[in-house]
Amino acid sequence: MTNNQQVLKFVNESVALCQPRNVVWITGEEAQLEELRKEAMATGELIKLNQDLLPGCYLHRSAVNDVARVEGRTFICCKNKEDAGPINNWMDPKEAYEKVGAIFEGSMKGKTMYVIPYSMGAVGSKFSKIGIEITDSIYVVVSMNIMTRIGTKVLETLGDSNDFVRGLHAKAELDAEKRYILHFPEDNTIWSVNSGYGGNVLLGKKCFALRIASYQGKNEGWMAEHMLILGVENPQGEVKYIAAAFPSACGKTNLAMLIPPELYRRKGYKVWCVGDDIAWIRVGADGRLWAINPENGFFGVAPGTNMKSNPNALLSTQKNAIFTHVVHNLENNTVWWESMDKNPPVDALDWKGNRWTAECGEKGAHPNSRFTAPAINCPCISSEFEAADGVPLSAIVFGGRRAKTAPLVYQARDWNSGVFVGSIMASETTAAATGAVGVVRRDPMAMRPFVGYNMADYFAHWIEMGKKVTNKPQIFNVNWFRTDDEGHFIWPGFGDNLRVLDWILDRCEGKVEAEETAIGFVPKAEDINIEELDITVDTIKELLTVDPENWKEEVKGIEEFYAQFGDRLPKELNEKLEELKNRLN
Repeated sequence: MTNNQQVLKFVNESVALCQPRNVVWITGEEAQLEELRKEAMATGELIKLNQDLLPGCYLHRSAVNDVARVEGRTFICCKNKEDAGPINNWMDPKEAYEKVGAIFEGSMKGKTMYVIPYSMGAVGSKFSKIGIEITDSIYVVVSMNIMTRIGTKVLETLGDSNDFVRGLHAKAELDAEKRYILHFPEDNTIWSVNSGYGGNVLLGKKCFALRIASYQGKNEGWMAEHMLILGVENPQGEVKYIAAAFPSACGKTNLAMLIPPELYRRKGYKVWCVGDDIAWIRVGADGRLWAINPENGFFGVAPGTNMKSNPNALLSTQKNAIFTHVVHNLENNTVWWESMDKNPPVDALDWKGNRWTAECGEKGAHPNSRFTAPAINCPCISSEFEAADGVPLSAIVFGGRRAKTAPLVYQARDWNSGVFVGSIMASETTAAATGAVGVVRRDPMAMRPFVGYNMADYFAHWIEMGKKVTNKPQIFNVNWFRTDDEGHFIWPGFGDNLRVLDWILDRCEGKVEAEETAIGFVPKAEDINIEELDITVDTIKELLTVDPENWKEEVKGIEEFYAQFGDRLPKELNEKLEELKNRLN
């Protein structure tokens, strides 16, 4: 399939290490993929679902001990430990290759090795990057076909270049004690062994598109960010684009696929999804930041996704999707999960494959059960989804889950203030997450688990990027999760979040004034559109208040967080922290 000597060397070395029975190159042709699906059905790796109700859809289960990303087994393997930073797990590359190489040795004996050439981003776009993933899992092959662009056309685009990410994955024994997800940013290499769960084995996703790509971006002058990208179309037909970063459980996918409230729909507003998870951002010739979604599909959490919370996400799963660790509804050979609807199946298997009924007291779907669905299925997918140059950003939005501290929305004073806002991003834990309520977890730019190098250097890279952008997007912070004294959410959220995005875009265009506070600029309460909402202007005023005493407490947490970076923390961020302290006093 290729004469690229570097690709052939990588494949031959992997063959020598893993010792497969045979090697199959993935062309991307449907006939080949269909044969592989049939093979996976014969072994039970895939279960074909009702083709009348869910055409092209399959159910997959990985091992019971293999249901989520494993942060504790995920390593950055670079020569100097300081370059990995205090937030990442580090392993010396020499030690990593030896230790985990021994686990890979002979791991594919008697199995087939699949070689998947894939493109992150539209094939041939100057924004895109190419990877080769080698795997022994048909689930990985068919999932990478959904999540990325795969096949011969990718190798043709690569030509004889050495600029590709080398990914090696083996299920091995699915031994949790020998499970490793290793990133070698200096070698453009990813190793994943003893896992079959998508987040650990679809190496184009977090492994390449964030951990390796963030390191590439630092060296090449662009950014790989854990951000959704959406377009807001106004009644005049103009579309403005926003990139937004949120920690998990903060409504990221719901915002990416937002359905405007009825008031806005009547006026002609539309929202378009460019991406729900990852943005690669570069400086355009016009001095603006331009973003692409490097992925080709959605890898979404199933529980909680329904026709009320996120109809666009649910509709995306209705054809050519793969479901993992959900309930298998034997009545009609479809799938179900908690809060999908109020009609759990009577005859069903749970996520482990055991007989299950809703009355048994245990959840049928795993809390981290997933759907892998083609982005093109999404009813609100943007016409610019495949645009080679991406879309121009008017605003960058950060957010988190804070009961009292952060207002509904505020604007950073300038780019470096915006970097500061992103760097102090945090969410308070909910009871569902840990049992301890209100514990603040710092998750800068929502990149805590995903930055491929020292986070202090990552902050410095953001500051450097600001110097290159002559026409900067404005930076904002939102908080949909402010609560009253009884712990109830004050802001309605979901589609009504468009009312806040509307103010953000008006602010970017200088159409509305704002009031200065210690932390940045907040809207005038009357400028947030509450028409047809059961909320008063006084409630909005409450949502926009900035309590100096709360923020003085916040400063202590920021200082503690910053301290771990020592002298490596950019001086610009320390300056912004001092300015905040002075304003609070």
